[in-house]
Amino acid sequence: MLLSHFQQIRTFIQMRTNLKVVDNSGAKRVMSIQSLRGKKGARLGDMIIGSVKEAQPCGKVKKGDVVYGVVVRAAMRKGRSDGSEVQFDNNAVVLVNKKGELIGTRVFVPVPHELRKKKHLKIVALAEHIV
Repeated sequence: MLLSHFQQIRTFIQMRTNLKVVDNSGAKRVMSIQSLRGKKGARLGDMIIGSVKEAQPCGKVKKGDVVYGVVVRAAMRKGRSDGSEVQFDNNAVVLVNKKGELIGTRVFVPVPHELRKKKHLKIVALAEHIV
C-alpha cells in the first residue's frame, strides 16, 4: 500500500521532535538531537540523544543537559506478528545513561511488550502496565 507524504513523515521520531519524559528523573520534555538507530529516525525501543527543554527545579537532570533516552511510546502505528496494531497518542521517552541504566526509579505509563525484545527489561519491570 502506498502511503501519503504526511504518513511517511509520521513514521519515525526524527531530529528535533519533542518527546514527553515519563519517568521521575526530573525532566518533563526532551527534544531529540540524534537517533542512535541511523539516519531514518527512531522507533519503539530505540535509543536517542536529546536535549532537556523543560525540567523540574529539584530533579536529577537540568534544563539544557544532553541525555540519552529510550523511546517507549510513539505516535506511529506499529504492526505486530499476530495481526494487531499498537499506536499511542504521543511520543514519550525514558531517560537512561550511556550504559543503558535508568536515571529515574519509576515509569509512569504503560509500555509496549516490544521493549522486552529490545532488551530493555528494567523499563518493562518498572512500568505500571504492559500493552
